[in-house]
Amino acid sequence: MTAAPAPIACDLLVVGGGINGTGIARDAVGRGLSTVLCEAGDLARATSSASSKLIHGGLRYLEYYEFRLVREALSEREVLLRAAPHIIWPLRFVLPHNPGLRPAWMIRLGLFLYDHLGGRKLLPASEGVRLRRHRYGKGTKAALDKAFVYSDCWVQDARLVVLNALDAQERGAQILPHTRLIHAERIGRRWEATLERADGTRLTVSAAAIANAAGPWVSDVLNERLGRKTDKRVRLIKGSHIVVPKLHAGDQAFILQNADRRIVFVIPYEGDYSLIGTTDHDYQGDPAQVAITPEETDYLCAIANAHFEKQISAADVVWSYSGVRPLYDDAAANASAVTRDYTLDLDAPAGAAPLLSVFGGKITTYRCLALEAVDDLLTALGQPVNAGLGRNWTAAAPLPGGDIPNADFDGFLRQLEAEYPFLPPDLARRYARAYGTRSRRMLGPAQSLDAIGADLGDGVYEAELRYLRAVEWAQTAEDVLWRRSKLGLHVSARTQMAVVDWFKGSAQALSA
Repeated sequence: MTAAPAPIACDLLVVGGGINGTGIARDAVGRGLSTVLCEAGDLARATSSASSKLIHGGLRYLEYYEFRLVREALSEREVLLRAAPHIIWPLRFVLPHNPGLRPAWMIRLGLFLYDHLGGRKLLPASEGVRLRRHRYGKGTKAALDKAFVYSDCWVQDARLVVLNALDAQERGAQILPHTRLIHAERIGRRWEATLERADGTRLTVSAAAIANAAGPWVSDVLNERLGRKTDKRVRLIKGSHIVVPKLHAGDQAFILQNADRRIVFVIPYEGDYSLIGTTDHDYQGDPAQVAITPEETDYLCAIANAHFEKQISAADVVWSYSGVRPLYDDAAANASAVTRDYTLDLDAPAGAAPLLSVFGGKITTYRCLALEAVDDLLTALGQPVNAGLGRNWTAAAPLPGGDIPNADFDGFLRQLEAEYPFLPPDLARRYARAYGTRSRRMLGPAQSLDAIGADLGDGVYEAELRYLRAVEWAQTAEDVLWRRSKLGLHVSARTQMAVVDWFKGSAQALSA
């Protein structure tokens, strides 16, 4: 008979393994709080892997006078770019002008603010172009001429979550994916929580504080798991994306205006594809069951077809995904107008253990949200906010694999290719992009392809699967093919099944 796991005592229990939860765990452990994070499924299983994959200021938020949010987001672009230049990189965005929608003067004013609000240093400024004379116009419809171009950044969103969790663990936090919170109650100055692993094993955690960062389930955790009530509400907004064969040449993205005043991005994706999104609809169902509708697919195709020569339909969609954004309910009538800013709700009665719940937020400002959340928790616990590594330590600390000299990814790639000359160029680039300097840990002293294990097909080698299982909490083929990477778009069905079988065999070997 297996003995029950020993109880865990910690300063902070974080509930939720998305970007906000892992960001809070990382910041907290760096400031001296012993931290445990539990996540009911895989890390980044929900909203945090269903974004538009952008680190951006949010140009359209200026229309809603969200100047503080935009300024904070613009400042964060370059902070995050320096912290993880392997999974984050600059991207130019082309905004074709439609005189029947937003006037040119409004766009110019917005871009002037965009260039100057956030203290831009690394990214190039905005400019106006004529698409018919510019390379950016190739593949766009002839009626489109005037356009505006500006900069933001791209991010591998699910990897950003995993790297925050990995850094937190390496600094002393316990990260428990596939472990859900069953119940927690205040007993004196502590929370006594019961967690349950996927195999049914239960463990108890005694925590001085809880951070509820459960995303779409934040209210469920509050009401059902913690027995707490609040006047703050989460508004679930569904966003869907489609992936189609690439619509245009070049590495620029497009931001397209629509008659309903929404905007849709068309972004180069995984080399061979275009990512198109997103939609905005209120959502009432189970966040775990969210899926794109035929109407959303048609909506996204129609906007793309209005701007590009290459016409698409639902038959061209090779993959789609949907997510539920748990936004703070500010009572906006239109789903697109709901604030993307975050609200932190601190429940800290005198003499009782504090509880902080996260409402809203966006991936770009997760680090700022975490900083403010840990400030609130430390203050509630009677500890200085500058404890440990200091209040803003995450601003200068690279994420795992991001310690690339001068954030020069191309220079690092050349160095990696020189160190491992047997790697095919495409594979070396993929490893460098996914793992940065941690590629060396994965590859070790290998001097040939044979030394990194069997090829399961299409360049998927065992060394990568072993690394993802041992270091990045991957337990299934889906974890690898659709979250830690997007290999599912590139490899054959046979290779996908080989990865499924590998994980099955690995699980059997571990349980033997």
